[in-house]
Amino acid sequence: MSFATRTVSEDEAEIRLDRWFRRHHPALTQGALQKMLRTGQIRVDGRKAEANTRLSPGQEIRVPPMPEAPAPKAERPVSDRDAAMLERLVIHRDRSVLVLDKPHGLAVQGGPGITRNLDAMLDALRFEAEERPRLVHRLDRDTSGVLLLARTATAATKLAAAFRGRDAHKTYWAVVAGVPTPRDGHINMPLSKQAGLRGERVAPAEDGEGTRAFTDYRTVDAARGYAAWLEMNPLTGRTHQLRVHAASALKCPIVGDGKYGGSAAHLEDLSGELHLHARAIAVPHPEGGTLEVSAPLPPHMNETFAFLGFDRPKTPAPRRTR
Repeated sequence: MSFATRTVSEDEAEIRLDRWFRRHHPALTQGALQKMLRTGQIRVDGRKAEANTRLSPGQEIRVPPMPEAPAPKAERPVSDRDAAMLERLVIHRDRSVLVLDKPHGLAVQGGPGITRNLDAMLDALRFEAEERPRLVHRLDRDTSGVLLLARTATAATKLAAAFRGRDAHKTYWAVVAGVPTPRDGHINMPLSKQAGLRGERVAPAEDGEGTRAFTDYRTVDAARGYAAWLEMNPLTGRTHQLRVHAASALKCPIVGDGKYGGSAAHLEDLSGELHLHARAIAVPHPEGGTLEVSAPLPPHMNETFAFLGFDRPKTPAPRRTR
């Protein structure tokens, strides 16, 4: 059997061994990889290794013969119009990180019924880099605001670890129907996913079962008992967490969120679009220090703030603290 030797590059620092193989040999199945690891065909610096081994630059990986990768699918080129739109969304850029102000209505990834999504257009955001940027977290299609992208494999690994380890501090702004009682507090409401005729939904878990979900919130301002501006900080990252917590725990659905709030989420004189905005994030920067970035309100929420008389604070410039 003929083996090849590959050297781990600088931008592959801290990547898991199985993910390294997935990147370089996409036709290799997880089962085949595990067998090669178990039988010692794959070695790192001459030693047997596990799938979760973290790699360091300069390490030598012994690679046995690999299955041929299928011919890549022809990708639809990004139109000049979409490329220009994406470039306008960039609110921070450095060697390792891109930050976008994602607009309401743009899906981050593809799915049933989604014909246009950010992930399919990321080549337009290379800015002459060799690699296309990578998604490291998600926002719902109808949620606007701060979205981080990694520009290298190393940055992707470190940012993903920050989100996984809850070192990324996220701040959302929401306009809700009604005013919560108490006005500030902590929500501890486990959630579970449920299948339905209209697709998957998230609901409060019965009898405390389900996945833990925690949110801190405070009422920044209120328009009598009609609506309130909430600042929400998710301490966990569950699907639709803030939307379900607002509707079910606070009994104040986010305006425009008919999925979880029903008719109570639609207020007269206010836009019917979802009023949930990823306002800011503070996250460890892959090259050291902390990156803090904020995004301005989307147009429909800006109009709602003006209509309800809420003060609209200025958006601070991105900054990286050491």
